[in-house]
Amino acid sequence: MAKDYRIEFLPDLDEFREKTIQFHNGELTVAQYKGFSGGFGSYAQRGGKKHMFRLRMAGGRVTKERLKFITDVCQKYSVDRLKITTCQSIQLHNLAPCDLFEIMEAAWNAGMVSRGGGGDFPRNVMASPLSGVDATEYFDVMPYAEAAGEYLMGFIKSVKFPRKLKVCFSGSPANETHATFRDLGFVANHDHTFDVYAAGGLGIKPSLGVCVASAIPPAKTLYYIKAMVNTFLTYGNYENRGKARTRFMQETLGREGLVKAYQENLEEAIATECLDLAVHVPAITKKGTGQAAPDRRLIPQKQDGLYAVFYQPPGGNLLPVKAAQLYETVKNMEDVEIRLTPDEGLYLINCNAEEAAKLLEVTQDGAKTLFETSVACIGAGICQVGIGDSQSLLSACLEAVRKENFADGVLPQIHISGCPSSCGTHQIGALGFRGGIRQTADGPKPAFAIFEGGCPFQGKENLADTGKPILANDIPQFLVELGQMISADNSSYEPWIAKHHGKLEALIAKYTRELL
Repeated sequence: MAKDYRIEFLPDLDEFREKTIQFHNGELTVAQYKGFSGGFGSYAQRGGKKHMFRLRMAGGRVTKERLKFITDVCQKYSVDRLKITTCQSIQLHNLAPCDLFEIMEAAWNAGMVSRGGGGDFPRNVMASPLSGVDATEYFDVMPYAEAAGEYLMGFIKSVKFPRKLKVCFSGSPANETHATFRDLGFVANHDHTFDVYAAGGLGIKPSLGVCVASAIPPAKTLYYIKAMVNTFLTYGNYENRGKARTRFMQETLGREGLVKAYQENLEEAIATECLDLAVHVPAITKKGTGQAAPDRRLIPQKQDGLYAVFYQPPGGNLLPVKAAQLYETVKNMEDVEIRLTPDEGLYLINCNAEEAAKLLEVTQDGAKTLFETSVACIGAGICQVGIGDSQSLLSACLEAVRKENFADGVLPQIHISGCPSSCGTHQIGALGFRGGIRQTADGPKPAFAIFEGGCPFQGKENLADTGKPILANDIPQFLVELGQMISADNSSYEPWIAKHHGKLEALIAKYTRELL
């Protein structure tokens, strides 16, 4: 983070401290405090006694220096919970107000300025997690994501956005960052250009993005961001907060009108700004030391003899003691760093064969199957606006499914959100669940609406349809029964569902009940 931003934002901490004290003195409501604190990357947790703090790291890059900072903070302040998010951030939870102030200031001075980590601001810029090392990528998008992240920080105190703005970069058709359906997405092409997508998003009334520009030179990236900022400021809804996200501009302008408005703002930006990027793409010169033994969590990099090690802590909950163990393991490993994934996991990249073996050993407690990489937001146990307890549901599902010992791939990765905001990205999962409440003969009970058929892959994008709610207590058994059906056919989820979608519909019908 540029030093100038720290100088600019550090005085704001005095106001943050004052407002937080007022909140705990009962002088501000939960809503009033949330509207202010989100701009600092922090929210009060459910109950209002403890706080969450979200670190801002463009592209989900966790260098060894950043990892050491996190582990030192956890030790000094007895932080007991770290959560990897679907926006490639790390959240520190259960913080007392006095600790929050000190941690935030220390993070800012360490280069992780959290301004805009929440609220109506440009959010953490995302990038394909294996950027620069992925053998299938078109080119390394990480330098452009980091440049975009720094550029967007300049808008935090200069303009008022209608709502948050999420910008991301995708280096391959895997589209892990959902670049074709974010507020603004840059999608790499094989000829070292970007296609640009705008006004997409998940949540209430989700929408795929609109392609507003094709085959642009990456050096021109910031012009296209400025065009989106101005389009959002001009046509975003400042009157109705529920319709203030960029995707609603597709309704008000129409797809053709959106492209026209964007192109007009782009022409103005090109004519009046000087935003060309001279990006340095760092070369990885580290040499491999031999061939590593095959492992499902080991990914060969495009650099000969180097590997990435995948680690998925259940539900994205990275234990502070595990973070410390990872740091102690990698601190003397040349060029090794962490990349957070949009599915709440992480990669340790640039490992030689010997280093990869050590890291595979250290991370054996992580996901061992596709299903165990399932995604869940922090949920109603902590989130002020959550409805369903996503983390408890995922834990129950993992426990039930593990007892069945299904083959890897029998069940897909599921996505769980505690509310319609889709922080668990339930709308892009093969199976997704959204928290709510069901009326039953015994009164209201926790339930999750089922979504099925989502897909984020470029060219195959599909946002899952909403189904009927299933009682939360029934979902683990629903998944067990689904897995048993697929196993009986000696198949895995994707080929099975292509042939037997009607069986899935029948199983869903078995577990859903009409509202009273």
